Amino acid sequence: MSNNPADDEGYNEYLYKILVVGDIGTGKTSIIKRFVHNIFSMHYKSTIGVDFALKVINWDPKTEVRLQLWDIAGQERFGSMTRVYYKEAVGAMITFDVTRMSTFEAVAKWKADIDSKVTYGADEKPIPVVLLANKCDLGKDAFIKTANDMDKYCKDNGFIGWFETSAKENMNIEKAARFLVDHILKNDVRRNQPIEGIVQPGDLNKQPQPTSSGPSCCK
Repeated sequence: MSNNPADDEGYNEYLYKILVVGDIGTGKTSIIKRFVHNIFSMHYKSTIGVDFALKVINWDPKTEVRLQLWDIAGQERFGSMTRVYYKEAVGAMITFDVTRMSTFEAVAKWKADIDSKVTYGADEKPIPVVLLANKCDLGKDAFIKTANDMDKYCKDNGFIGWFETSAKENMNIEKAARFLVDHILKNDVRRNQPIEGIVQPGDLNKQPQPTSSGPSCCK
């Protein structure tokens, strides 16, 4: 008898490509580092182009979910590469900084960019997207609206839900990710997608990469 659960009949393994997007300095890298490695730093450098991380979740005794998290630079919405980066994604998280209104105002543009470039199913449904109101540990500086206002905003703009998050305090990041994965599993968002069907990071070496850099302090 094999000790590998993947050899058991009825055991399911899924690899899901998840986009993590939002304006510069909203904490995308910090969120991913906290979720994947349970670490936090005040001094991550701004992502150049795109970065990657893998998180394995033992969803239940018969299901393993691997999340390929694509950390996409904040300035990429203005570039030509997002269609390549978004390819084969099955879900996304859009982040904004609760202390910077401009990052919230950009959320709708990020959502429209994703909706226009990646869909699933014969009827081309938009992929599920969760909204992250990040840096909520800085509550005294936050502009964030009431929960009812945020619920209405998400409904009006096609988000499946929203969460107040903090990478610094490790607040609601795993909860938000599991909420997104649960939606993907229940709604068959490319549920049977073969692992080899997803664009791998190495495939991007064939593409011209945008260049930009600079320090960023993200919560």
